[in-house]
Amino acid sequence: MTHSDQSPHAAEGRRTLARRPVLLAAAALIATSALGLTLVYGVPFAAAETPQPTIDTPFGRAPLTFADIVAKVSPAVVSINVKGDAKVANNDLQIPGMPDIPEDSPLYDFFKHFRQGQPNGGGGSGGGAPEKPHPTLAQGSGFFISPDGLVVTNNHVVEDAEDISVTMENGDKFPATLVGADARTDVALIKVKSDGKKFPFVDFSDKDPRVGDWVLAVGNPFGLGGTVTAGIISAHNRDIGSGPYDYLQIDAAVNRGNSGGPSFNLDGKVVGMNTAIFSPSGGNVGIAFAVPAALVKVVVSQLQEHGTVDRGWLGVVIQNVTDDIADSVGLKDAKGAMITKVSEDGPAAKQDVKAGDVIVAVNGEKIDDSRDLARKVAELHPNTDVKLSIIRYGETRNVDMKLGTFPSGKKLASLEEEKPNTGEEMKNLGLSLAPAGKFPGAGDQGVVITQVAPDSDAADKGLKAGDVILEVAGETVSEPGDVAKGVQKAIDKAKDKDKVNVLVKVKSGDQQRFVALSLKKA
Repeated sequence: MTHSDQSPHAAEGRRTLARRPVLLAAAALIATSALGLTLVYGVPFAAAETPQPTIDTPFGRAPLTFADIVAKVSPAVVSINVKGDAKVANNDLQIPGMPDIPEDSPLYDFFKHFRQGQPNGGGGSGGGAPEKPHPTLAQGSGFFISPDGLVVTNNHVVEDAEDISVTMENGDKFPATLVGADARTDVALIKVKSDGKKFPFVDFSDKDPRVGDWVLAVGNPFGLGGTVTAGIISAHNRDIGSGPYDYLQIDAAVNRGNSGGPSFNLDGKVVGMNTAIFSPSGGNVGIAFAVPAALVKVVVSQLQEHGTVDRGWLGVVIQNVTDDIADSVGLKDAKGAMITKVSEDGPAAKQDVKAGDVIVAVNGEKIDDSRDLARKVAELHPNTDVKLSIIRYGETRNVDMKLGTFPSGKKLASLEEEKPNTGEEMKNLGLSLAPAGKFPGAGDQGVVITQVAPDSDAADKGLKAGDVILEVAGETVSEPGDVAKGVQKAIDKAKDKDKVNVLVKVKSGDQQRFVALSLKKA
């Protein structure tokens, strides 16, 4: 996209912010956004008859009022009411006034973080038995993307809905049906039953919004009806922990019920779909997140055509490569995505791919980190042939394979951690270890960590009692002595280095990852 009307200083600052995981809490604001369809039906709204009043500033002209823009776009924004049985997940993630968060939802992980910080888990059942399904009436927001009644909203709003209705700004109410939904981006497309009625609609912006640009959020917060708030784009490329996709951060007031509502620029075009907020209390604190218009546009296009979104799948679990890990596997730079687990029935299981491999390129395109790999693979269609460039302990190899289809099944439930408190001490690692088979819940493979020295590198890297070490320096371990041999192997290989990084494969519950433990030579 070109931005000939934007200053070099503004362009210079665009998308340079570091990607930082953000702890999200309280209301999952189920988001909608208008699809940029070709306007074969004509202009969606008439231009304002009078120029918008502005004021001169040292950096350009600013609007004195947003009234003309609001009058232009608000007829296309709707309230969505959903009736049905709440999906009650057996995960104790219940938030007052909100549907339960199922474990296969892309919002589950960051809601889990929020709940763990609340008394009794944040107002759910207090750790008791899960509630039975119960009738609910959910409210969210959405907006028309075409005159024939297509409306975009969040998947979370309409998931498992038995009855969907849409209420317009003037109070007109219409029934609607689900066209398609994508849980990974939390986007859904519904169709209003209208008997030929034409609806006002909005379009996506083709401009890449800049940090500092004005933004107007329109929606149905707390069920109050059509409400408008103003703010600015606060940041690009926010990682909110719900998958490989980046989000816009805005400071317009966004609250429960704004879910699925659009954020507009001063041209009256949709720049984002309001999705989630950061909030310790459940209300607005000036930090909200929106799915960028370009992503929603692509997803909605596929939903309109197929009803689903198909993504490529490697069949591996991956993690980022740290400096220590890069050193331990022979990488010059901490780039790429390290495989921590190969799914038994996945495409990668049929190839020479195994845990500990680092994927550094796909079809010749370099991989920066695990999210970069996830995005690149998701952009490819199932059954696509790909060439993976892999580093395995300093050796470069290429693997040709065919992508599978990204599964829609539920996440595997995490195992309860056991906290054994005895074991054989290994001072150079700061760990006490014992065979995993001797401790209930640790499994039959590997060596379980029974204690972690608080001042050790292992503690700094997040290892804890109950974690299971599966491999050390590329070798499978089953006894503490095997770990000692692996450590000595790494020391011998390091030769004259003062610091040795030992690559350890660790299992925590059902999650596996690699950690490079640092130790000094004796």
